Amino acid sequence: AQSEHVLGYFVNVERLPNSCSHTPNLISLKDRKIFVNLSLAYYRVNISAYNEAGESPRAVYIVPEFSVTDLPGQIHVKSQGTNAVVTWTPEYNPKCFVVDWGTGKEDMHMKIITTSTGNFTLGNFQPYKLYKIMVHASDMCQCESFIGHEKTFGVTHFYSVEGVPRTGPANVTILNITKHSALVKWTEIAAEDRLGFLQGYRISYTDSSRKK
Repeated sequence: AQSEHVLGYFVNVERLPNSCSHTPNLISLKDRKIFVNLSLAYYRVNISAYNEAGESPRAVYIVPEFSVTDLPGQIHVKSQGTNAVVTWTPEYNPKCFVVDWGTGKEDMHMKIITTSTGNFTLGNFQPYKLYKIMVHASDMCQCESFIGHEKTFGVTHFYSVEGVPRTGPANVTILNITKHSALVKWTEIAAEDRLGFLQGYRISYTDSSRKK
């Protein structure tokens, strides 16, 4: 609304999780757009405007999760109690791999692997929780250098222990009933109630005499 009084903008792009001990570098620009080359890790974008009087409050944007199927590599995860062994076959040997794992953007961990090995052990997995594991390749292995230099190799999801779904399907409705057919619909079980990878649903039905 006050754009005519704005001298420029400050932008910083922060990788999540942020294991750097210092704050990200500020980018100062005059335009109202910026192109940033990012991996599939989570990122927080902070934008503020400034003029001669000072700096505005920040607008905060979390880069949303993308569903990508054409990543170059496959990740395999094998449970070992509360630990998990992650293996992959590198397409080339970068200076390091960066492994992210956690239950979501508010609970992610990061590990930099500088060896050429194609496996790594992660720990402290809780049962019945869905974890996201990402492996990225980078030729810049300093903490502050991942942005713009990191390429996602593969993404997978993992349960250390699976359980029976906590709840059943809800809001079951039967529509378009005819002599020979009916449309059955229900609400999908919430992710936090699945306790494992949902494989499908079983539907049973009988005739009104309950004989067939």
